[in-house]
Amino acid sequence: MDLRQLNTLIAIADHGSFSAAARALYTVQSNVSAHISRLEKELGATLIDRQTGRMTEDGNRVLERARRIMHEMDDIRSDMESNDHDVSGDVRLGVIGTIARWAIPPMLRQMAETHPRVHTVVTEGSSSALVPNVVSGLLNAAILHLPIDDPDLIVEPLFDEELLLLAPPKHPLSQREEVDITDLDGVPLLLPPAGAGLRRILERSSLERGVSLNSLAEVDSMRLLAALAVDGHGATIVPATALSETELVGASMVHVSGLPRRRVAWVRRQRPNPSASTRAVHDVIADVIGQRISEDQGLHHSEE
Repeated sequence: MDLRQLNTLIAIADHGSFSAAARALYTVQSNVSAHISRLEKELGATLIDRQTGRMTEDGNRVLERARRIMHEMDDIRSDMESNDHDVSGDVRLGVIGTIARWAIPPMLRQMAETHPRVHTVVTEGSSSALVPNVVSGLLNAAILHLPIDDPDLIVEPLFDEELLLLAPPKHPLSQREEVDITDLDGVPLLLPPAGAGLRRILERSSLERGVSLNSLAEVDSMRLLAALAVDGHGATIVPATALSETELVGASMVHVSGLPRRRVAWVRRQRPNPSASTRAVHDVIADVIGQRISEDQGLHHSEE
């Protein structure tokens, strides 16, 4: 097994066929076929269905590991080319949508100024969707909300964020400056699905105070939850930075006593150690968040 074989497998997956992979690799199709045949023979498994051109189940398993290996090779090369003053390389960063909205634009601007040779690839998604990609190595790191329980990951808290009631204009609680969590007993709410990090926080807090959550609908998207609430479909619980003032359109953000703050963290694999370019992105993100905490009353330094 060699890197050319793995790179060929990735090219076929990315471009859809042997012929397209050959063009992308600037070679002939017979070379592509030969690399895959030798890889399949060595592994004793069929990796690509020759009838459909799609990856088999074994092929997908090998493909995932092949991508990890190629990413590691890129990181090694970047680290060797970098020094403390001239960092270069790709960084594959995952980030939840509510944080991406306000943190990524200033992060990219600052990276362009301080580390112009670092190429950042940002993937937006939910924490539950991004965690497996960090574990597998498809992402170098991710900005996620806790809790995250995985022994293979290092979790570094970045900040704590208040959870607020987002109520449409005509909602009975929209005119209140603050409510207690007991005021939400039986109130129909738009909620994240069972198992989601925020839903687990809400269920735990409700159970402690004897509050019954009444699910009006379950939506696995913080942005969509907020949009539905603003549009008048019902109230929901969102992080303080879920919407800007201009996006509220008459809706109200109401403080809820009895709810803990949501903790957001930088998450990466324990091994290997992060590359110089990943460390550079981490430092810039930490700086951006530090500036935002000083300006936003809903954000706080993480409490140990």
